[in-house]
Amino acid sequence: MTRPLPPVFVLDRFPAERQALLGLLRGLSPEQWALPTVCTGWSVKDIALHLLGDDLGVLARHTASPAPDGLESDQYHQLIGERITISRQVFAGRSTATFDDLVPLINQANEAWVSVTRRLATAQLVALLVESGRALHAHFATRAPFALGAPVHWAGPEPAPVWLDIAREYTERWLHQAQIRDAVAAPPLTDAHLFAPVLATFVRALPSAYRDVPAPAGTRVRLIVTGGAGGSWLLARDTIGWALAVDDGGATAATLALDQETSWRLFTKGVTPAAARTRCTIVGDEALALPALGTVAILA
Repeated sequence: MTRPLPPVFVLDRFPAERQALLGLLRGLSPEQWALPTVCTGWSVKDIALHLLGDDLGVLARHTASPAPDGLESDQYHQLIGERITISRQVFAGRSTATFDDLVPLINQANEAWVSVTRRLATAQLVALLVESGRALHAHFATRAPFALGAPVHWAGPEPAPVWLDIAREYTERWLHQAQIRDAVAAPPLTDAHLFAPVLATFVRALPSAYRDVPAPAGTRVRLIVTGGAGGSWLLARDTIGWALAVDDGGATAATLALDQETSWRLFTKGVTPAAARTRCTIVGDEALALPALGTVAILA
């Protein structure tokens, strides 16, 4: 009998991830701040603004305090107000939006936020990211990890446990820092302590990638991500559908192995499934292995 995967707890990773980001941003030249990134139309500064918007968006939705400790109150109120206004304008009347509707709405809100906050000087932006990071970490520490909250849409439509929502927020920040690092040719943030939880969270999208894949109950597929932050996960079919499980080392109908660098890029649309196919190894039933290359663990 298979065992379900344990939760991915990342609360203690947020300070170190933010410290790495701040160290990177403080060393950038004006020319580097303006460099283009993989996010179409966005510069390095724009991605950093988006990260600030992500922090403030969470705080605006979940906290009632007038301002996090250390964050200048007037500026905080102004930015929170702008974030709330943009969200209301974009999502007004869309409470019943479908999953397919959600992605363009999120993109629209993100573009609007970056556009209105480009006025911030880079030094201002870095200072705000210091304080919003502290406030975000403090907020997440107050949440009950096993309570149910909103869905993590790429993992499924059902209400998700808070620990998964927090893990998703962590992957969002790790990913955007990785995109900045790519743009400025900085070393990747692949230390296992910070990177392994990203991959362990991304694989939670595997059942969604397999939801329309037919197979008899008892069919098992293994995904192996090679590298110091990688791991091995089992996808098992039961009478209801596909579910992730702890890899027990037993027989599988198919095994797909992919390196950790290709994996995170594949799961975040930075590498196409066709390109990833040339970099992976498949043993067993190829038709059962290939849907793993369609795994997507982001919305926009």
